[in-house]
Amino acid sequence: MIELRTPREIEEMRPAGRFVAEVLTAVREAAGVGVNLLELDEVAHKLIRDRGAESCYIDYHPSFGAMPFGKVICTSVNDAVLHGLPYDYALRPGDLLSIDFAAAVDGWVADSAQSFVVGTPLPDRGDTDAKLIRTTEVALEAGIAAAVAGNRIGDISAAIAEVGHAAGYQINTDFGGHGVGRVMHGDPHVPNDGRAGRGFPLKPGLVIAIEPWFLETTDEIWTDPDGWTLRSADGSRGAHSEHTIAITGDGAPLVLTARD
Repeated sequence: MIELRTPREIEEMRPAGRFVAEVLTAVREAAGVGVNLLELDEVAHKLIRDRGAESCYIDYHPSFGAMPFGKVICTSVNDAVLHGLPYDYALRPGDLLSIDFAAAVDGWVADSAQSFVVGTPLPDRGDTDAKLIRTTEVALEAGIAAAVAGNRIGDISAAIAEVGHAAGYQINTDFGGHGVGRVMHGDPHVPNDGRAGRGFPLKPGLVIAIEPWFLETTDEIWTDPDGWTLRSADGSRGAHSEHTIAITGDGAPLVLTARD
């Protein structure tokens, strides 16, 4: 069921958005060569405890997950792009790390993700990784720009796809954006490719996560033996950018998870 939020409810969602943005910033600052993915998860876990927030991941067990997730952030490295389950791995120079984080504050959820290169980029990958990451960011900006009342979900999807295809990437639509509110994943689904003018009409009060993710040379993914981490079928790298936004009645959408 698609729900529309009142202006007061959207104001109540702001603290969740700010908190998610702050945690992503803190985790990025903590990520460095030699830092273990489990340490990054603990950084986020401590901030959740200190804030009195609630993790959306630790007990999360949808049909596509092999078990409850058990951690509080997703850490996807190199050929992993989504749902990366933190494990005993020390980051290396040039790793492409995608961090996805969602949490609830006072019963309201926000969800966001970012990708970056750890340490010094590898000599043969610097430009390639930078292009991949930047393309997801530009696609996110394009999707947000299309998220205005009077447009439709397909306009967001088409805007994302235009950026991705122009950069030469294929686009997987198995996983994409989604409604956000009292739960992390709700209706409507917001695919990263679609036809403009199609789909659910965007109305003031609709709160969604927009999340373009691209793989370097494929659109096919497979599930790691950990039962969660999604990796590219050909071993190529992936990147992921995401914000939670609210459709407003006065033009530009409100980006609830904007980072400083």
